[in-house]
Amino acid sequence: MTDKPDLENAYALNGPDGTKSLYADWAQTYDDNFAQSMAYRLPQDVAKAYFDLGINGPVLDLGAGTGLVGTSLAELDVGPMDGVDLSPEMMAQAAAKKIYNRLFEGDLTKILDVSDAHYQGAVSAGTFTNGHVGPDALEEVLRVIKPGGWAILSVNSHHWDTMGFEAVLTRLSAMIAETRKVEIAIYGHDAEGEHAQDRAWLLQLKRA
Repeated sequence: MTDKPDLENAYALNGPDGTKSLYADWAQTYDDNFAQSMAYRLPQDVAKAYFDLGINGPVLDLGAGTGLVGTSLAELDVGPMDGVDLSPEMMAQAAAKKIYNRLFEGDLTKILDVSDAHYQGAVSAGTFTNGHVGPDALEEVLRVIKPGGWAILSVNSHHWDTMGFEAVLTRLSAMIAETRKVEIAIYGHDAEGEHAQDRAWLLQLKRA
């Protein structure tokens, strides 16, 4: 990896090889170097939205990374949880937190090692964003949750507009019983830098 692991280079990723390389380098410092220094709030907001739905049963953390969403869910006594990520190094950090029943490597743009309708719900923060996962993966998200279950996903606002999420949601309408969408801040007031004011959609999808 020649470029340093930071937000700018993460947003410029193109393909799984570059993603694995960047996050292999970033894994050990991600929580402090990025999440804490930028007051990264998406994991807490996603977890709180999921908690507020009162869902019982297994939940899958998509793009689990170092386990930031999982930590917030565990603090709210939500579970049991599994996690999937493209980066083994990031998942090693998540595993050390001992909050997941199962952590496994997977690519959301392909078929996950999960049976249909296995989970009661799914959550994701920071995965549907620039240089990462686009809207076509929503079909796979919906596939792995039970009818009546919910997916709570953050989607970078710029990514939403440029990648055509609305059109994909329309295409997948037969799989979706209800859609909710609220715009939120990605970072807290103490964040600095070019992306400090970036916004995201908190997308909530109920499986038909």
